[in-house]
Amino acid sequence: MAPIVKVDDLRKVYKGGFEALSGVSLSIEEGEILALLGPNGAGKTTLISALCGITTPTGGSATIGGHDIVTGYRAARAMIGLVPQELALEPFEKVINTVRFSRGLFGKSNDPDLIERILRQLSLWDKRNSRIRELSGGMKRRVLIAKALCHEPRVLFLDEPTAGVDVELRRDMWQVVEGLKAQGVTIILTTHYIEEAEAIADRVAVINKGEILLVENKADLMARMGRKTLRIDLSEPLDRVPEALKDYDLELAGDGEALKYHYDTRGDGTGITRLLQALAKEGLSLRDIETRQSSLEEIFVGLVHEDTP
Repeated sequence: MAPIVKVDDLRKVYKGGFEALSGVSLSIEEGEILALLGPNGAGKTTLISALCGITTPTGGSATIGGHDIVTGYRAARAMIGLVPQELALEPFEKVINTVRFSRGLFGKSNDPDLIERILRQLSLWDKRNSRIRELSGGMKRRVLIAKALCHEPRVLFLDEPTAGVDVELRRDMWQVVEGLKAQGVTIILTTHYIEEAEAIADRVAVINKGEILLVENKADLMARMGRKTLRIDLSEPLDRVPEALKDYDLELAGDGEALKYHYDTRGDGTGITRLLQALAKEGLSLRDIETRQSSLEEIFVGLVHEDTP
């Protein structure tokens, strides 16, 4: 089956010579959630803007559902829902009219049942007759999502959808995204909250300086690149790491009541057995031991740092 979003060597150069996209290639399968991660200025919004027809690429090509984003832009755009970063809404219009109007822009007939279902799904039904200016920032963000969903798109772009939203609303939105995936909607998410990607994404793409650094299944990425940390809680605190343990690159934690040892599971050996033997030889008594996997955020920071000269 052909990918629903296909990007080949896409480029965007602005006047003055700044290259925002430097030959991006990407394939996204129908029904998956792809998290697009990158620092500010990495090219995330430019890529989404190009795919959604907001800006015109200067090279390469891309298709949405087989429709070229330039030569077949009307058909491609009809398949797309976009939740932008900016809260660009008519402040004096009612919520329900705002959503109805967006559906009409795509030539869709009025469907009161669908509109009600979307508003209820986003906890906006009770606010349907409120004017936009009366809503909180989080509720306005929900209206943007409702606008993006009202014409029943097959591909949904979420550009920082939970910016300025409190934790409770953010988790509600994660549930909405999971529900959309269950309906077969393909979702491309950009976010500064890496825990979002870790919680809901199937695959992760990392972009920096207009280039894709990697695209990989989230679980495989964390297994391949994640380090583990062994935390050793001591019965008696230390004021420094004993000289005999210097080779293990240990670090003190918890006011000297614990030692942390970082290791790579991909290596031939973790060194844990030798470390425990060395601790016993030093007469250190252990109270507890636990291991922790590196988070996606730590992996992301490491990738971007490696790409920075």
